[in-house]
Amino acid sequence: MTSVPEGLFIGKFVAILESEAASIAGVGDQVDEIKQELEFMKAFLADADGRNKAHTQVEEVWIRSVRDLTNDVENIIDEFMYHVYEQQIGGRFARWIHKTIQFPKQLWYKRKIATKLQKIAIAIKAIPERNKRYGGGAAVEGKSTSEDILRWVQNQAESSLYQKEDELVGIEGDKNMLLGWLRDEAKHQTVVSVVGMGGSGKTTLVARTFTDDVVKSHFECYAWITVSQSYVIEDLLRRLIKEFHKAKKEEVPADMNAMSYNELLEILVNFLETKRYLVVLDDVWDVHLWEKIRFSFPDRQLGSRVMLTTRREDIAFSSFGVESRVHKIQALEKGDAWELFSMKAFSSYPNKSCSTELLPLARELVEKCEGLPLAIVALSGLMSSKKSLTEWSTVYNSLNWHLTNNPLLEPMKSILLFSFNDLPYRLKQCFLYCSLFPEDHVIVNNRLISLWIAEGFVEHVEGLTPEKVANGYLMELIFRNMLQQRFRGPLPACKMHDLLREIALSIAKEEKFCAVHDGSETIEETGALRLSIQTTNGEIGSCTRISRLRSFLVFATAVSSFSFPNKLPFDLKLLTVLDLEDVPIDNLPDNLTSLFNLKFLNLSRTPIRELPESIGNLRNLQTLNITLTEIVALPRGISKLINLRHLLVGRFISGNFIGVRISSSISKMKKLQSLAYIESEGNSIRLIGNMTQLKNLGFTNVKERDAEDLCASIQEMKALSSLGLIVAEGEEFLRVDALSSPPPCLDILDLVGKLEKVPHWFCSLLSLTKLNLHGSRLEEDLLPHIEALPSLHFLFLDDASVRKELCFSRGFVKLWFLRLGNLALLNKITIEKEAIPNLKVLFIHSCMMLETLPQGVEHLTKLQQYRFDNVSEKFRESIKEGGVDHPRMLLVDDRCKKYTNKSRYVDVENSQYPTQSGIS
Repeated sequence: MTSVPEGLFIGKFVAILESEAASIAGVGDQVDEIKQELEFMKAFLADADGRNKAHTQVEEVWIRSVRDLTNDVENIIDEFMYHVYEQQIGGRFARWIHKTIQFPKQLWYKRKIATKLQKIAIAIKAIPERNKRYGGGAAVEGKSTSEDILRWVQNQAESSLYQKEDELVGIEGDKNMLLGWLRDEAKHQTVVSVVGMGGSGKTTLVARTFTDDVVKSHFECYAWITVSQSYVIEDLLRRLIKEFHKAKKEEVPADMNAMSYNELLEILVNFLETKRYLVVLDDVWDVHLWEKIRFSFPDRQLGSRVMLTTRREDIAFSSFGVESRVHKIQALEKGDAWELFSMKAFSSYPNKSCSTELLPLARELVEKCEGLPLAIVALSGLMSSKKSLTEWSTVYNSLNWHLTNNPLLEPMKSILLFSFNDLPYRLKQCFLYCSLFPEDHVIVNNRLISLWIAEGFVEHVEGLTPEKVANGYLMELIFRNMLQQRFRGPLPACKMHDLLREIALSIAKEEKFCAVHDGSETIEETGALRLSIQTTNGEIGSCTRISRLRSFLVFATAVSSFSFPNKLPFDLKLLTVLDLEDVPIDNLPDNLTSLFNLKFLNLSRTPIRELPESIGNLRNLQTLNITLTEIVALPRGISKLINLRHLLVGRFISGNFIGVRISSSISKMKKLQSLAYIESEGNSIRLIGNMTQLKNLGFTNVKERDAEDLCASIQEMKALSSLGLIVAEGEEFLRVDALSSPPPCLDILDLVGKLEKVPHWFCSLLSLTKLNLHGSRLEEDLLPHIEALPSLHFLFLDDASVRKELCFSRGFVKLWFLRLGNLALLNKITIEKEAIPNLKVLFIHSCMMLETLPQGVEHLTKLQQYRFDNVSEKFRESIKEGGVDHPRMLLVDDRCKKYTNKSRYVDVENSQYPTQSGIS
């Protein structure tokens, strides 16, 4: 089964050949020939992948050979360009020397490249001939293992209808909610969607609801069909007809196999015309299914219901044209997860309980499952035959191997792999790349997006920036439940489920996509293009013959010092990504600025004190992140980074966020999109006014005297989507009223500092999705100025008001995240019934005068998570049993438990301001 999008590799290579062929004299014929061969291979691979068939071993070898050759060619091209670059950087005299003395060397280089390409052309021609000789081509049409797995999965899903009640844990509350939706008094047809990642228990939950006697007595007829990834609409209609007739104990119409779509549709509609029916469409993958099947289900205002289960949120939240409800299934609570695991794992143990000796390891294994029922059941079955601590330790320490090789875990792996195999080509690489991050690591979205772009995973889309396209990829992975949405401080972030990560690492290793090491072992050449070192001892093991790396990431967990060599540990002249965030290194490696291909350099949260003047040699650099380092000023050489798109800077001193000083030459950087945070002073403000291409901008040390110039510069930035301003120390006000109208596309606004009044232009921020006010200390009521903003999703108010009451009386229709903190005088929060209708997350901290729950908190019907931190003792007493707010607290708690097993806490890490204007 091919897992890495080979078509992308080949497409990327063809693009490189087209763009660089002119630079490689004498190899044009070879280039054209290889290009034609690769285009045919690309078509074959896309066709094979599209059939969703398992590959034979011969085909696997063929695919692996193509991928390896593609990487070899890419390396050759990069080596040649690196050689050209070395000749160019020496200045005019060096170029004259090169022309007169070293020209034979360049000619030798070109001949060397041509020879290598010739060899590769021969190798490429030999692959399909060898494949044909050993009969690989015919296998694509043969019987497929994946079809067997698909059939097994369908059988497993339908067997959920007969699962015993005592085998189920933690679904009673969700089941009762679904029963209520199915049996409510509404007469119109309703679609009820249950969505969650593979193995989360969607089908089991719906099966228990479907088979409940109360449901069977409420509907006149009912049917359950499994849709799956590959379906034929006529087959679905036939199965529906059979199921309905079977439920009514009526004879199934004859000769259905010969009937057309219209004939089947007519039978189904006539049968359901006068009946209240219930239909379950299990395992829906196609967003267009409802359009194809909806006419089969007539709505005669009899209270009929259609339920569907899916892994994709874009399907669950589709516009069905009728009323719809969505239940997003959540991970099992820890107690329920342990109970489910224990039922099978310890069924043959004394008292059917875990021994003291095994308890820590057993708990760790259950934690690995992260509340995923499928994983818990599979692992508990595997462990039920293990009796000794040694056996348990062996499984725990080699879980990745067991996922790949143990037959007891194969069904679970197959189910999880369906989600991966359903991804479009471009998203497979993006997903596998996430496995380079450590287990449980919360990945800031913008960091991940910049990495994908640097790697070349993001396609060009006319009219959209690469960042917008990549963000679409990320949202699709989240909607498909391949990644989990999180926050790191106020920054949007994501996380990989532990078991999905283990499976991704297995695929990535097999495909030589990437490798992960713990730092203590010797790192040898494996052919992997990306390397992640995750060390806990502050060292990197010796490295041998590593030369093909494109990405090098280091994660130093709980390390106070780091032994990083003066030179990078191996030859990395082709490196594209170097990510050293949080690594405690004092100095940059000497050869860092010779990395001609480097596009992404992350030094955030390192103690680096300065950048070398030679930083300008990194001509291909697109992202440079030096936030929270010790760097106080940027060298003049920074302006030579002509391809730089994102420059992220700034540091903390005594709790205050300080920008860095910039030179006047920075205005030459015409591709720069993000510049945050720089120190505000007259010269920098005037310089920035000329950089009208900026989309993200952040200033620190903003002074009242510069207010007019600053507003005038911002006024010119029509493309600006993110703006952050931090006032200078002292009692100065942040004066932004001179801004006659804000940039029309402003999406994120961070203002840190006192405001004399609410800026008049707040009400015109029609595109704003996130507003963060910190230290504003407004006496005026802010809420009426922003309640009508149509796109506002996130609102952070930290020391933003000195009022005693906040009243959300109307509006805030899109707001789903509200954080209120350090509001010193606030003693009452009121939420009217029609206000904030879609709020999902409520976070209140350090509001010490607040003594009760927000009035009207029970109106937040979509609340999923809340967190109350550092609140007064009276507040705590009010929500405890016997307290005045305890009944309302129970209501909120019960509502939230439907969504998360951490109902009183939201996954938000406290972080210091600012938020980097939405850029990490």
